[in-house]
Amino acid sequence: MQGLLLVNLGTPDAPRTAEVRAYLREFLSDPRVIDLPAPARWALVNLVIAPFRSSRSAEAYRKVWTEAGSPLLVHGLALRDAVRARLGAGTPVELGMRYGRPSIGTAFRALRGAGADRIVVLPLFPQHSSAAWGSAVECVLELAAGEENVPSLAVVPPYFDHPAFVDAQADVARPALAAFRPDRVIVSFHGLPERQIRRGDESGRHCLASADCCARMVAANASCYRAQCFATARAVARNLGLADDAYEVAFQSRLGRTPWIRPWTDERVVALARSGVRRLAVLTPSFVADCLETIEEIGIRARESFVGAGGEDLLAVPCVNAHPSWADGAVRLARDAGLR
Repeated sequence: MQGLLLVNLGTPDAPRTAEVRAYLREFLSDPRVIDLPAPARWALVNLVIAPFRSSRSAEAYRKVWTEAGSPLLVHGLALRDAVRARLGAGTPVELGMRYGRPSIGTAFRALRGAGADRIVVLPLFPQHSSAAWGSAVECVLELAAGEENVPSLAVVPPYFDHPAFVDAQADVARPALAAFRPDRVIVSFHGLPERQIRRGDESGRHCLASADCCARMVAANASCYRAQCFATARAVARNLGLADDAYEVAFQSRLGRTPWIRPWTDERVVALARSGVRRLAVLTPSFVADCLETIEEIGIRARESFVGAGGEDLLAVPCVNAHPSWADGAVRLARDAGLR
């Protein structure tokens, strides 16, 4: 029997300091997320970030939490159910979180308990990064390797410019943009430290070596997160009919003092307002589900910054969530990877 495992990053159990602290410790202790030597990582997470950031993060989570729970989990379960409906009772589908609950292990064991000996893994990260896509896939591989009878695995590759994802993103964005009528669009992606981008460049000569290193996909940047983000933006803009001068790419959610990939969304939001842009729309296609980073960071904080700098209004365009086009797209991606 085949099964489908949907994997996302995760969320705290509750928008309270204790639960957020536990989540941050699990998340940031992953060496793929904070790629420092183990002693330095432990000290940074347990002596700096968790003690001082947890209460602020909990306050932010309270702004986005719903009666049904964390938006990331609510949308993830809705997508799981929509995909289940499309595949039918003969193909079990589970959702697992890399950090927090339901864990990847819980979801993996549920699939195995249902009789799945061939599992297709769909990471809910359109672009490849070691910190997200790599960590989630590594976790699944370790679980499979620990089985007495190792199941067959197929992993959906990054789908940053695949029509299954791009069409769904455009289907969600098109009516929102038509109603809002923005002067300018930012396509915002989660940021990464520059060192992680450079380390992923197997040629050692291309990534971040020039201002236009991400202008097109070539062999040297085929696995580069930043290049894949730019490719996503180009594909979505083309689908939406946006001219090259109607949108720009930026990166959000940076942490710490080390250099992170640019340009930065928070700076561009203010600069655009000061330059005379009145109505700004922000798409966030490194996320497939609305979450803290899209609802609070963009929909609340970025909007306040934009209006405070002289802008009129900012629209955070919803993620694909469990939109029918994305549920269809997820099934298409899984079938492309071998799901029958």
